[in-house]
Parts: sequence; structure tokens; C-alpha cells
Amino acid sequence: MSESFAAFLYLISGVLFILALRGLSHPTTSRQGNVYGMIGMGIAILTTLALATPSAGGIGLIIIGLAAGGGVGAYVARRIPMTAMPQLVAAFHSLVGLAAVLVAAAALYSPTSFGIGDVGDIHAQALVEMSIGVAIGAITFTGSIIAFLKLDGRMSGKPIMLPMRHAINAGLGIAIILLVVVLVVTESTFVFWLIVVLSLILGVLIIIPIGGADMPVVVSMLNSYSGWAAAGIGFTVGNLALIITGALVGSSGAILSYIMCKGMNRSFISVILGGFGGETAAAADDDIDRSVKLGSAEDAAFLMQNASKVIIVPGYGMAVAQAQHALRELADLLKEADVEVKYAIHPVAGRMPGHMNVLLAEANVPYDEVFELEDINSEFAQADVVYVIGANDVTNPAARDDPSSPIYGMPILEVDKAKTCLFVKRSLGSGYAGIDNTLFYKDGTMMLLGDAKKMTEDIVKSMD
Repeated sequence: MSESFAAFLYLISGVLFILALRGLSHPTTSRQGNVYGMIGMGIAILTTLALATPSAGGIGLIIIGLAAGGGVGAYVARRIPMTAMPQLVAAFHSLVGLAAVLVAAAALYSPTSFGIGDVGDIHAQALVEMSIGVAIGAITFTGSIIAFLKLDGRMSGKPIMLPMRHAINAGLGIAIILLVVVLVVTESTFVFWLIVVLSLILGVLIIIPIGGADMPVVVSMLNSYSGWAAAGIGFTVGNLALIITGALVGSSGAILSYIMCKGMNRSFISVILGGFGGETAAAADDDIDRSVKLGSAEDAAFLMQNASKVIIVPGYGMAVAQAQHALRELADLLKEADVEVKYAIHPVAGRMPGHMNVLLAEANVPYDEVFELEDINSEFAQADVVYVIGANDVTNPAARDDPSSPIYGMPILEVDKAKTCLFVKRSLGSGYAGIDNTLFYKDGTMMLLGDAKKMTEDIVKSMD
């Protein structure tokens, strides 16, 4: 295959990737977007294989690698529950980072295979690109592993604050930059691996201080990092598909991180430099009555059946309990009783961007009933009942009313303005951010303590 024809095919795959991102921007076109992405990746892989001229043994290794990777990917995709999607995404990001490190190492030890020079005489530009790619890749690898452990509950979601962490991180960053310069001058393999080691350490130190409330930003940020790592290595090996794909993933991840931070009223820099979440629950305020009104499934069924408008607010509690199908059944019964039903989604509900939308789509909730924060917030005051199912931090009025709260200024779903707020939760404990929710103690709130799925199913039974 000629280089010009390969470049044309890579361009086609790049266009398909752009169409994939466009399709994934809305639930109704997401399936088509996935198809575009798969076709584009297939073209890129086949083009790369057609350009390569490996030996018979090399072709065999490539086939084994494709079969192994594809087999594992298919198995994981079929077995992973929707509730584990955030940690799966984090795990995939770590693999992208690791791949960038391994490809950079291969280019360093065998530069002639990549057309970037000879051993001991690698082009300076390639060394710079390689260094940047390997540093970002190593940071992405360990950072994503820490994010996976936190999201999967294998590590505490609370921030781990090391003394002088900012100075340590800055020192590591400066050391990596200096080592990149040394690598360009000396082409030392020792310096290369030293960059890798320091970057791996920095990846851990960047993520461990970030608490659970900032996890959606972390996931999108690591997504961006993985893209820039791929783009850097793409320049090194001269692969147009890697450059295009990496740039698309890197820029889209960065934009998504900005959107997440805006949805939390946080600056991106403040999240990276320390984050928040896991703080000690706020002390009781003398102006707040800490007593709560407890209710039952029968109470909730009565209130909802006699309402004219019900807004459902799903959160991570719904995801953990796998309550989305029961919730859809509840909504169907309400609509049969001529009750208007809408769903309200906060941009950072759950553990990754779009987490709630994916779960509702799995339960075949109509897309036209699902609304984002800015489109639904004005309607809470007209709602007779709001059914909050595990969405703790994103409904906390302290973010609006208490300047001393760590989440003050974060836009929330103003469910407290409804006539009645039914809040399903296992206990009165704080949410992932570690902040006490003052919504529990308001006059219009009725707490439904218990498993979200069982409580919703009991409400459905009470409506029969």
C-alpha cells in the first residue's frame, strides 16, 4: 500500500471518529456514533497492518495480540454491569497510558523500525515527542489505576493529603522537564526510564488527594490525558491515525472536564491541586432542626398517585441498587394515572459524565423525558412531588445557602422547592463528598430509608 493511499484511509478514519463524537453527544444518536467509531477504528487498524511488513512470525504475533485483546474486550463488555462503567473507563484509560509508554520504549530501542533515526542518533524532534508522550502516558497509567481503585471501593474515596504535596508535585514536574532535556541531548535509556518512574509517581500523587465528589472530573481529565499521550506517540512513530485520534480524545476530554467543573462551580486547577470530597460532615447548626420525617412506601405511593407532576432525580444510589428498571415501572404507572413525569439529571450525578443517562437508557426511559439541570431547575417549584433516589450531594441546599460549606457555589437541583420531596436513601449518612445534607431536615422532605430498588418496588406494589 502506498503512503499517500494510507494517509487517505487514515483521513477517512479521522472523519468517522469526528462523526462518532458528534453521534455520542446525544442519546438518540449514540448507537450510530458507536458504529462510526468502530468502522473508523477498523479502517485504521487494517491500514496500519497493510503498511507494516513484518516477518511471518511477526504476523503471527500480531494476530495473537489482536485475538487476545479483542477477546478480553468482548468478554469484559458483556460481563461488566452498568454500575461498574466508571471504573471500567478508568481501567481502559490506564491501558492507553501503558501502551504509550511501551510504544515509546520500542521506538527508543529500535528507532530504525519507526523511521526516526538510528540507535544513538535519533532525531531530536522525535525524542521530544517521545518524552512528552511517555511522561503523559505514565501519569495516565498510575493516575487511572488510583481512580479505578477509588471508584471500585478498593481504596477510600476520601482525599489522602500528603504534607507539602504541592511542592513535591512541582518538584517532580520540574525534574521531568529537565530530564526530557537531558534525554534529547544524551539519548540515555537510563534517563528515559527515570522519566517513566518519576511520571508514574506523579500520576499517583496527583490523584490520591482528590476526593470522591470530584471523581467525574478525574475520569474526564484522565480521558484527556490518554488522548494527548496517544497523540504524542503518534508524532513519534509518524502515524496519522494516532495523531488524529489522540487530538480528538484529548480535546474532547478537556472540554468535558471544563463542563464538569462548571457544573460543580469549581476551577479545573483547584480540582487537580487538591480536589474536595471526604471532608468531615458539617457540624449541626443551631438554626437547623435535625429531626427528620420518616415515611413508608405506602405514604410515597399515595402522594405520587395524587400528584399532577412528579420529577424523578436519579443518583448513584440508584446505580448501586440497580433500581433503574423498577423506576421505569413506577413512572409508567404514574403516567397511566395521568401524572406528568420528568427526570432531572445533574451533570456530575454518579461517578462519570453521563452515568445516569446510560442507566436510564438501559431501562428504556424515553429520551424526551430526561432533562439536564439548566432545563429542569425552574420546574421544581411547580412539582407536587420530587422523588430523589440516591442523589445526595447534587441536591444539597448547603451548596446554595451555606457559604461555609465546602460545596458552596456548586449548582444543585433545587428539589427543596417542590411541595414534597421524597428522598430514598439507606441511612442519614453523608454523601460521597462527606457533607451533611440539610435537605433531610426540611419540612417538605420525607425520608424513605432503605434499599433504593426494594423501596421503589414496594411503592409500585402499593399502587396496584
